[in-house]
Formats: sequence, C-alpha cells, structure tokens
Amino acid sequence: MKLVTLSLFLISSGFAQSVPCIPPPAPAPAVANAAGRGAGRGASGRGNFAGRGPAQQSAADIAEIGKLMNLPAWGTNLATGDYSIGPAYPTAPELAKRIGVPEGKVTEFVMNSAESKFYPGVNGAAVQRHVCVYVPAGYVAGTEVPVIVSADAYGMRYNLPTILDNMIYDQRLPAMAAVMIDNGGGGRSLEYDTVSSKYVEFVEAEVLPRAEREANVKLSKNPDARMTLGGSSGGAAALTMAWFRPDLYHRVLSYSGTFVNLRNGPEAPLGAYEYIEHLFPNSEKKPFRLWIQVSENDNGSKTPSEGRRNWVTANSRLAKILKDKGYDYEFVYAKGAGHTQRKVIDNSLPQALEYLWLDYKPAR
Repeated sequence: MKLVTLSLFLISSGFAQSVPCIPPPAPAPAVANAAGRGAGRGASGRGNFAGRGPAQQSAADIAEIGKLMNLPAWGTNLATGDYSIGPAYPTAPELAKRIGVPEGKVTEFVMNSAESKFYPGVNGAAVQRHVCVYVPAGYVAGTEVPVIVSADAYGMRYNLPTILDNMIYDQRLPAMAAVMIDNGGGGRSLEYDTVSSKYVEFVEAEVLPRAEREANVKLSKNPDARMTLGGSSGGAAALTMAWFRPDLYHRVLSYSGTFVNLRNGPEAPLGAYEYIEHLFPNSEKKPFRLWIQVSENDNGSKTPSEGRRNWVTANSRLAKILKDKGYDYEFVYAKGAGHTQRKVIDNSLPQALEYLWLDYKPAR
C-alpha cells in the first residue's frame, strides 16, 4: 500500500504555514466513483473500493440520496437538524487574520514512534509524528482551558488558529486550546479506522501530557470542554475517541466521516459501520453534541448501500439515528462537492465550531 493512498488530507500548494505539521502537496489517489473523481482529497484508508458487490444502486438507494438535495439551507442556522449547503462555497471571513485581534501561540514538537507503547512504527520502521499546539492569546499559565483534539493535524491545514483567534475575540467561542496531531503515516488507517479505545488511550497517555509540557498549557479534563475533530478516517477516529471515552469527550466534528466497513475486527465486524448498524441503535443515549458532514460526490456515492461502503448513505443514516435517539446534532449535506473538499471546510468550519460549543458553560 503506497503511503500516498493513506495520506488523505494533503493541502493545496496555495496554503502554507511555517510549521512542519503541514506535509508537501501531493496528488490525491484516484477514486472509483466517477462523479466524485478529482473533487475531493481521495479515498479513505484503502484507496479503490469499487467493484465490491452489485454494480447498480437500487431505486431505494437513489431515492434515499435524492432526498438530501431538498434539505433546508444551512445558512446561519444553529438549530439541531439536517441541512444542505452549496453549490457555492465562499470562504468564511473567520479564516482571514484581522488587524487588532490578538494572535495565539502555536508550538510544534515531534514524537518518535519508537518511544510509543501504542504505535511503535510501521513494519518495524519508526515514524516521526508532528504535533502542533495552539494556545489562545492572553492565556494565564496554570489555568485549565477547553481543548480541540484533531486528527491529521487538521486544524493547521484549515487555518484553525486564525479561526480561533477571531471567534474567541468576538466571544463566539470560549478561549480554548487545540492539539493537532499528525497521523502515523502508513499506519494511518490502523490508527483511525479501528473501532477500539486504542487511539484515544494513546492520545491521553502519550500526546496530551507532552502537549501540556511543550506548550506550557493545562488542558481541561471536563468532557464538556473537550472536542474531537477529523475528516474521512480522521472523522471516524473523532467519533471513536468520544464513543470509548465519553468521560473525556462530548463534542465531535466530522467531515466526510468514514463510517463504513473499511477495517473490521472481532469487536467491530462491520468496522465503523457498526455505529450505524449496532452501536448507536443498541446503546443508551450518550452525552454527545455532534456535527457531521458528507458531500454529494463523496466516496462511494454511486455504489449500492448494501456494500456498506457508500459514505453518503452511511453519514445520512447515522444522522437519522442521531435524530431518532434525540441527540444534539447537525448533519450537513454539501451539494456539488467531493470527499473532504477544502472549499466546504473553509466555508463551514467556523459555524460548525459555533454550533458545537453553543451550549458550553465554563466551570465556576
């Protein structure tokens, strides 16, 4: 398996940061779904997944997906429910630096996988994992702050430090930190698509304690003050972190989440599709607030849902379960867009954050 197949969130050459959390641009792998080819950042985890199961979608599948085009416009709505956006995607103004807005500090460090008890490397080779930690302007050392924990160093790829600067200054978000963790290279799918507690335990035991030391910040342990963030397989990881440790995470944000049967095992025979098939339906409601997105031309959008590898039906069915179970959630369907497409994220990330933190009440 080529590393490029697994490195799914490579940025365009037009976006640059001064930290090595950002890998150099690389071509996205081909996606079997012709409608989505070239629109997003490539397939998740194992690349080409077409040809598994019947070739044609059923009439029921087509009707189910077709209804998503008629969802109400998301706009500036912060109410729970199902929405659509697009096909135009202007970049949200919160992504631009503003004169007079104090800037937080970003600290970067590197973790050597040879020193990890959880992920010591890939095929015997050590991996250098970059981590970026954002601390808000005006932070007082020793004070506990809320935190966003993101897969694939996601925030550094999408101007999260600037977004937080602006939204904290405007009092639309509480002052918070962000820990943006790069993936394990060739081990990315193993880390993110495995439905178990292993990845979240790695983050808690090895990443966050070092992030606190390196950035001289104290991260809250209050689950209401903690959010996970990711896209594609990273979106699955974001949900998995909260699912297995609801005592630590209550807020989840996912773009084009890989809630499909991609990496199965004894505890999850259907991989992350278990969230739709069994885990959410058969469990008591958890104290989660979720924001999930999928795109019209997402991975597998033209494949039959029975193969459990259609990102569109997987995400929309997850949204239905969240609605039926009474969760606080927003589901956003992006018209005319592809898998984890940058224009969608640049358009929606600030408002998604605002929705997820809308009910946050700082401890007194």
